[in-house]
Amino acid sequence: MFPIERQRSPTPTIFGIGRNYAQHARELGNPLPPEPVVFLKPGGSLLDSGGTIALPPQSADVQHEVEIVLLLGSGGRHLSVDEAWSAIAGYGVGIDVTARDIQRKAQAAGSPWAIAKGFDTFAPVSKFAPAAWVRDPRALRFDLTVNAETRQRGNSADMLFSCGELVSYLSSIFTLSTGDLVFTGSPEGVSRINPGDRLVAKLTDFDISLIVDAADAAP
Repeated sequence: MFPIERQRSPTPTIFGIGRNYAQHARELGNPLPPEPVVFLKPGGSLLDSGGTIALPPQSADVQHEVEIVLLLGSGGRHLSVDEAWSAIAGYGVGIDVTARDIQRKAQAAGSPWAIAKGFDTFAPVSKFAPAAWVRDPRALRFDLTVNAETRQRGNSADMLFSCGELVSYLSSIFTLSTGDLVFTGSPEGVSRINPGDRLVAKLTDFDISLIVDAADAAP
């Protein structure tokens, strides 16, 4: 069995989850949420390993947030938590790239995060370990290095809402489809991305990695 590649047509829905790790919420000065904090990323934000994050001129503080990413093998509405676990076809790693200064302005104004999270190339994602490889999805380790320096380490055991709970919650609001992606939240350690940086994210217990560079967006 080999790693799974995400489907490229039709474009999947990309769900993001904010504040799903207590320490990350605290480092940004946010309260712990009573239910999942959900946002969406557009299809143009997807970027495969080997690509380049385009740092937009509109932001002076683009940051990395390494995350476990779920690939759905089936969809539906109103899935129980058990059904939601069964709907997950694969586990990968991704980077929820965020224009933090734009996000903070939006938060202060009570506005959505769509621009801060949605620039082209702002959702790099790896291939996926098939769910059958994963003995315990509640204990998945992952990390991110920038220029060979470790910046973030995480473990799904520290999620406020587990992968199954997230998919079940999403299905209570949206109709989920095969191929949809769920970015499940980032641990602490987020920091600025600079032009020329090389970012390497890994799903630690599997041969699954994501390698991307960063550069200023073309004018």
